[in-house]
Amino acid sequence: MSTRKSRRKSIKPRKSSRRKPSSKGKSSSNIGREFERLVGVMARLRAPGGCPWDREQTHATLRTYLIEEAYEVLDALDSTDDAKFAEELGDLLLQVLFHAQIAREEKRFDVSDVIREIHDKMVRRHPHVFGSSSAKTAADVLRNWEIIKKQERAAKSAPSATAPKGDSHLDGVPRTLPALLEALQLTRKAARIGFDWPNIDGIFAKLTEETQELQTALIHSEKNPARIEDELGDILFVAVNLARFLHVDPEIALKKTSAKFTRRFHLMEQFAREQGATLTQIPRDQLEAFWDRAKVHDAAGPLP
Repeated sequence: MSTRKSRRKSIKPRKSSRRKPSSKGKSSSNIGREFERLVGVMARLRAPGGCPWDREQTHATLRTYLIEEAYEVLDALDSTDDAKFAEELGDLLLQVLFHAQIAREEKRFDVSDVIREIHDKMVRRHPHVFGSSSAKTAADVLRNWEIIKKQERAAKSAPSATAPKGDSHLDGVPRTLPALLEALQLTRKAARIGFDWPNIDGIFAKLTEETQELQTALIHSEKNPARIEDELGDILFVAVNLARFLHVDPEIALKKTSAKFTRRFHLMEQFAREQGATLTQIPRDQLEAFWDRAKVHDAAGPLP
């Protein structure tokens, strides 16, 4: 089974035995052959007599794995372990091939179509590289990119009586994105047409305003709990704008903070065990002392 975590993780070699990936001597023909071998493996797994688990999978059942593999790539990137990074990129690539193989079996498209689509898109959307257009800065590239995307959507869209009239500058943001990433993409698109704060001070002021509105809503929490949810959402949305202004991906920032909290909480549990107790048996004031101690240890690096 190609994506089930329990099996895939159990057969991974230990970090110390991993072979460092190398691109030396890799010609385009060699890369092509390696890719064809992998496509063949995926086809064999899905073929009659292949893997029962792989044969049962659909686009819908694989959605969780696609998201999981993407986050494992990010984790590997942060680890600075090139072998792990290459391995996790391979796992993500396998998900692409899995979906393409299912589509091929249903005679909809195959991996060649996937490759051709992204190749042609990259050429179209980089006219400053492959054409005669000019883009001197990254901001110019992004503006051109959005214009070309709108043109592509307009060319593909068929007139519909139920479709909204005209297009939107917010088109193209998938609703299936995690909430923080969706908010980030929406605010980026709005900012590109000038709907944005002139400086970061305005965002801090808005954050204060939204915090005060939430505090007001809490006074009437029993009467209108939906308003509390709405006001809290506004605070998170402003926080995403703050992240965008600071050129920080809020999803990654929050993941890192969650990992930091987990490390420090585990240290607190270790401190409690050293006293022959569990955290549930520790008074609140001592829990706070444990937390402060864990922060110091965490900043200094892992315990010996």
